[in-house]
Amino acid sequence: MTASQDDGVIVVDHPLVQHKLTLMREKDRSTKSFRQLLNEIGMLLCYEVTRDLPTELIEIETPLQKSMQPVISGKKLVFAPILRAGVGFLDSMLELVPAARVAHIGLYRDPDTLQAVEYYFKAPSDIADRMIVVMDPMLATANSAVAAVERLKERGAKDLRFVCLLAAPEGIARLRGAHPDVRIWTAAIDERLNDHGYIVPGLGDAGDRMFGTR
Repeated sequence: MTASQDDGVIVVDHPLVQHKLTLMREKDRSTKSFRQLLNEIGMLLCYEVTRDLPTELIEIETPLQKSMQPVISGKKLVFAPILRAGVGFLDSMLELVPAARVAHIGLYRDPDTLQAVEYYFKAPSDIADRMIVVMDPMLATANSAVAAVERLKERGAKDLRFVCLLAAPEGIARLRGAHPDVRIWTAAIDERLNDHGYIVPGLGDAGDRMFGTR
């Protein structure tokens, strides 16, 4: 898989990712197809965000002989989806890393102020010792992303990464400005935000399209 990196932002430009993203952008794409494509892209993004996980050698026995082979070292990851749309990535990432812990961060965007309002938070008690992958399909105003990272840091998290499907330049600037230690993985950087805080050209409201409430 290929990826380009600039100032802490990694764009995963693999042809499969870009093809599936284009299908997701289509306004008449069914809810079932949209959800499936999001799941597939989530798995591909997970490969990239975990590319540099530390490993250590352990001794195993193959059918032929004993051998020293690599396994992931240290405590397992924590996947932290921002509810509700962030759960669209969760199943596919857990398929790749089934031993990962899960944190849930419930935030919604106030339609008038566009600020993030918290309504739920639940995370493992030892997140300070784990790498946290925060996930939300859309990095638009980044108010929810910034709030989620702040909540996690307040509870001791130190190693955080952010994964999204689409990012707006304004959202990238906001998240990187507030948390320059948090790198961003995305499938694409779109043109801008419109007056309502939606990414343009984008794909609409990811949560609405996932759950058929648009």
